[in-house]
Amino acid sequence: MISYIRGELVYIGIDSIIVENNGIGYNIGVSSKTAARLPHINETVKIFTYMSVKEDGITLFGFMSREELDMFNMLIGVNGVGPKGALAVLSVLSPAEIALAVVSNDIKTLSSGKGVGKKMAERIALELRDKVSNSENTDQGTVYTTAVSDSSEKSDALAGLIVLGYSRTEAAKAVDAVYKDGMTSGDIIKLALKALY
Repeated sequence: MISYIRGELVYIGIDSIIVENNGIGYNIGVSSKTAARLPHINETVKIFTYMSVKEDGITLFGFMSREELDMFNMLIGVNGVGPKGALAVLSVLSPAEIALAVVSNDIKTLSSGKGVGKKMAERIALELRDKVSNSENTDQGTVYTTAVSDSSEKSDALAGLIVLGYSRTEAAKAVDAVYKDGMTSGDIIKLALKALY
């Protein structure tokens, strides 16, 4: 398994890039969000990768962060969601936005990716809800635990920050520090991120 590739970025396409490492050019499928965050051509880039092995070939998919890769792995674990469907979701939504949409059962947001219909979005929300809300990995991985609080917006914001890689303690402190009545989860996350930087 190839965990990541570091090398010279030699090509950027609509949905793929080529990274050269030791004289070998790796063709890597990417989301449009990842493509938008890449450095310039001929600069060094580090891409976290997922290798898909099928009868008709081997395909690499790349991500700028471990959080994106972790969310990609969660999405392809959903029945009926393949790598292209997962990339379609990640092309329009960040991992935090996906987590917020899942915990709030926001089917409209989840179906905003190209080719992602209502039924697929409903499966994503259903199958990932427990993973996003209840699973907790070690401190080496991303934690997806939501806290029980007096506000669903606070809980959603906390889940989003945890998906972004902050510890439960860090996220909870930041959310509590910035929260005011009437704020949306998106507003809380924006202010909390500023407080965390």
